Amino acid sequence: MPDIAWEAPYCAEGNNCFRIGTDTDGNAYIAVAGQEDAYLTDSREALRALIQDIKAGKADHLL
Repeated sequence: MPDIAWEAPYCAEGNNCFRIGTDTDGNAYIAVAGQEDAYLTDSREALRALIQDIKAGKADHLL
């Protein structure tokens, strides 16, 4: 497992908590808080684009 520097958990409602982390190679990670060993990873640019699209409402149809 890579050496990931995790941020503090982000919790929206109830127990829906996620953590975002990065490593020294420029990769970004996202995981459910408490389950950091089962993460998704991609480049920081890809994670940035995902977050910007979510903020812009492009994933609202999933709610």
